[in-house]
Amino acid sequence: MSASEPSKPSRTPAKGGIETVEPVGKRVLIRKDEDKKQTKSGIHLPDKIEIPTLTGRVVAISAQIERDENYPIKRYDRVLFNPKQAIPVDFEGDNRLFVVPIEDIVAVFRKAGSEE
Repeated sequence: MSASEPSKPSRTPAKGGIETVEPVGKRVLIRKDEDKKQTKSGIHLPDKIEIPTLTGRVVAISAQIERDENYPIKRYDRVLFNPKQAIPVDFEGDNRLFVVPIEDIVAVFRKAGSEE
């Protein structure tokens, strides 16, 4: 995707057409990863207890962020984010979409040897 090509916002079919969510300003749209129901050591947790998940996939990026070379964030990147300023988007039934200020993305996961 070139710098001049805007990121594609999240799309979900709705009555009367397709509805989209496109972040504005210095924000990105993130789909939060599933909450964990099992610890790394294999202990299954009761349904009432969840380990907070601070990771997710970038679904859409505002045009302002996409044009700024200081932010190495791309669509589909897996990121670690601070959820304090995240705004939930009541767009899908699972309530896993959040608009997050770019300042609250603290890390991008990359594969070793990746030059992206």
